[in-house]
Amino acid sequence: MDYRKSLEMSAGINFEETLSHVEENLVKPLSVKQEEIKAETLDTTENVKEPENSELSHGAVQKIDPYTDMLDNADFTNSVSWGSEHERSHTGEKPFACSECEKYFRSKSELTLHERIHTGEKPFACSEFEKCFRIKSELTVHERIYTGELFVCSECGKCFHTKNNLTLHERIHTRERFACSECGKCFRTKDDLTVHKRIYTGELFECSECGKCCHTKTHLTKHERIHTEERPFACSECEKCFRSKGDLTKHERIHTGEKPYACSECGKCFRTKGDHSKHERIHTGEKPYACSECGKCFKSKYELTVHEKIHTGEKPFACSECEKCFRTKGELTVHERMHTGEKPFSCSECGKCFKSKYELTLHERNHTGEKPFACSECGKCFKSKGELTIHGRIHTGEKPFACSECGKCFKSKGELTIHGRIHTGEKPYACSECEKCFRTSGSFIVHKQIHSSIHSHGRKVIFMP
Repeated sequence: MDYRKSLEMSAGINFEETLSHVEENLVKPLSVKQEEIKAETLDTTENVKEPENSELSHGAVQKIDPYTDMLDNADFTNSVSWGSEHERSHTGEKPFACSECEKYFRSKSELTLHERIHTGEKPFACSEFEKCFRIKSELTVHERIYTGELFVCSECGKCFHTKNNLTLHERIHTRERFACSECGKCFRTKDDLTVHKRIYTGELFECSECGKCCHTKTHLTKHERIHTEERPFACSECEKCFRSKGDLTKHERIHTGEKPYACSECGKCFRTKGDHSKHERIHTGEKPYACSECGKCFKSKYELTVHEKIHTGEKPFACSECEKCFRTKGELTVHERMHTGEKPFSCSECGKCFKSKYELTLHERNHTGEKPFACSECGKCFKSKGELTIHGRIHTGEKPFACSECGKCFKSKGELTIHGRIHTGEKPYACSECEKCFRTSGSFIVHKQIHSSIHSHGRKVIFMP
């Protein structure tokens, strides 16, 4: 034993200090099994002897490297830690709590990622767009927009940014589905089926304020923010706040100009998956959402919801200025700009401004000459779907808008509104020059040209009452 120590000292190794260093650096706390392994290891190290018939050359020493032993124990500890995290997926245990919102997580790493929502930390930056992300995987997926590294469907050639999205898509071709045992309805993902089953089990998440039930805890949390008016996700560009991270992500694309969803038919790009799916139905003609009252079908759930309010008469959005009510928040917002005079959408060609994006889009077609809506009867083309619908009634003879006063019918709501002013005497278009009033905007525009002509020729005209 003295001979071994003298050799180790001559090699510059202090054996007892090394063992002490190893013990201090072992990952703690240790499991019972690890304590046993540690004890066995130390015991083996302390009792190292040279073999009786050693074949080692003179002066060589057979050693157990304590640093290698430490790493072996650390690997074992990490595997136990990983195993513990995995076991929590079965037990449901979530021991790591967020100090901000008290949400719980299975692992410390999940908590760290979550905490970045509160701190706003986004340590992973895109070198192309300067956009930042909370986690590395989000950056990797984002960078595929520029690198062209995509996951391609072998059946139809459609491309995806993530392997998971490709897998979900491939089930369209393979028809692999998760079927509900109650009604037979099929779903592409297990999660979708789980949420669907809650219809039958009654396992729902109920809002304590209004009693509305949600199929998932996430949906309930987002819904509850309607009542609390909490909007914890703020845009770093304009400081506008949102109820969910998803809503913020969609909004941020307005600033970055990012439109990651491209139509495979016409190449048009969209900011959101929902807008993309809705657009594709223009090509396919699919209208999966049917009204239970009149049977009319729509491309999106939102369009159906808005339409159903025609039957119910519901107009929950009221103007604070004139108390006029609207079916949607968007309609109210556009209307309020009549009072404020705000026209945030300007034409890049002529500079003319408009109250809504839709009005700007229609106007821009005056410059481009685009008329994408064609009549199937006579081939005449129109700038908007509404114009085509009204035109179609010439062929069908349909006049669905009836005057409540005299019963006269009209092809469009606008025609009925103008007619109704005959009965009410309303003349909403007032001339600022002579204070004369008009029932229609067309009559008003023609009248203003009289003043323009007078000013240009210097003539004086007296309007008779």
